[in-house]
Amino acid sequence: MASLLVAARLPVARPAVLSALPRLSAVQGWRRFASASDLVDVQLGKEISKVHTGLFINGSFVKSASGKTFKTFNPANGEVIAEVQEGDKADIEAAVKTAKATYENVWSKVEGAERGRLLWRLADLMERDIKKLAALEALDNGKTAAVAEAGDLRLAIDCLKYYAGWADKIEGKVNMDKSTYMNYTRHEPIGVVGQIIPWNFPILMFAWKLGPALACGNVTIVKPSEKTPLTALAIAAPVKEAGIPDGVVNVVPGYGPTAGAALTAHPDVHKIAFTGSTRAGRIVMEGAAKSNLKKVSLELGGKSPAIVFDDADIDQAVNWCKVGIFFNHGQTCCASSRVFVHESIKDKFLAAYKKAAESIKLGDQFDPTTDQGPQIDETQLNTILSYIEHGKQEGATLVTGGKRAGTKGYFVEPTILADVKDTAKIWQEEIFGPVVAVSTFKTEEEVLKRANDSNYGLAASLFTKDLNRAVRVSNKLQAGTVWVNCHNVFDQNTPFGGYKESGFGRELGEYALELYTQVKTVKINLGQ
Repeated sequence: MASLLVAARLPVARPAVLSALPRLSAVQGWRRFASASDLVDVQLGKEISKVHTGLFINGSFVKSASGKTFKTFNPANGEVIAEVQEGDKADIEAAVKTAKATYENVWSKVEGAERGRLLWRLADLMERDIKKLAALEALDNGKTAAVAEAGDLRLAIDCLKYYAGWADKIEGKVNMDKSTYMNYTRHEPIGVVGQIIPWNFPILMFAWKLGPALACGNVTIVKPSEKTPLTALAIAAPVKEAGIPDGVVNVVPGYGPTAGAALTAHPDVHKIAFTGSTRAGRIVMEGAAKSNLKKVSLELGGKSPAIVFDDADIDQAVNWCKVGIFFNHGQTCCASSRVFVHESIKDKFLAAYKKAAESIKLGDQFDPTTDQGPQIDETQLNTILSYIEHGKQEGATLVTGGKRAGTKGYFVEPTILADVKDTAKIWQEEIFGPVVAVSTFKTEEEVLKRANDSNYGLAASLFTKDLNRAVRVSNKLQAGTVWVNCHNVFDQNTPFGGYKESGFGRELGEYALELYTQVKTVKINLGQ
């Protein structure tokens, strides 16, 4: 890896195709530069920094066709951070048009090694700006700046470098089992792809989608959530600085029913990658089906079980169950929101779990002592509180938490509800907040049946010292990822995705390349 890093930073001659081809002009009649008004000052912790608020299309920050803007808020205090240009159908049309022209005239002629070099350069620039990007992510999303830097940004940078290495290693196969024909396959890029990213991990999901898409030779239109648009726009500037041709990466913030729907329905977009709720995923699939039957990959919701067996290391299990549900304020699709504890260790486990939850400090995302920041907005806050009330009304025992914390910002206390019935709303539905439902079990057979009794199948975890049990139970759990004696552990090498209503397709690892290529078979007649 060290040699790769050194090689990537040595001067590299750019291929003739990038220098010889003329730069694409903006879509006729569309270039409306946001100019100075695009950059606004925001308070990032103790420093003031300028951030982009325009749409990023064809290598420039521009105003929306409608002239509309929307506000993005700091969830720690409810105050406006900035007003961002609001993309809609006309802006998606412009982005797709320039992306398609760029793909046909420029990007499709760029070889894999050069695509990899450009991706690695982008990752290096993000590493250079890591503190600013982490602070901006914290401000817009509410997660702590420390977690954003050590977690989200580091994983995003590593992800881009991983796919930079794949760019010149996308291979087909040759089959010559018949003397009269030579058969070979090509894994070709799809072309123009749309990527819709969520608000809970904006910069990380951007990297998860952008890395394999560009490595495989595609061009993209990224639609970040209207709740957290700032870091996607912030990455657009280093995209240009890295030397990635204008039009390869376009960023159009906007709302799902307008910008998202237009991207999903566009006939020149041949692939949609979406991360979000299961409800929204159905809408994306419907739009793709009604337009041009574009390829779709979905990473959706979850109600992931964590199973704590009687032989588990309780302190270890408690620590990972704490991470599993309270990380990112519970706003994690694979959160361990259903915890099964063997009945023989229930009291000991709950006592330790309660202590762990109550040790979490809520506060401002720039306070270095803060463990948990605010929920994303007031709507999410009220939804979480209503689920807690449902749980209590359905007979659950409130172990700790259960209330809004303070009156400023959107903070919810880390909440544990025990004695939860399998039929309860909080057991069946995704809450997307720092709320965990706990129940007991007696046998392995019983807990497997109950753990799999869900419409979701994104992830699961189990805690045991018995290796045979670990393998046996992992193989029977209906989930795309199973963690043993841990939870919420990610790296760019291993695929991630869901079973059942948690979606389909796999992000990360070599598997993600399948989402952004199409296979062509070529048969050559060697005989008469």
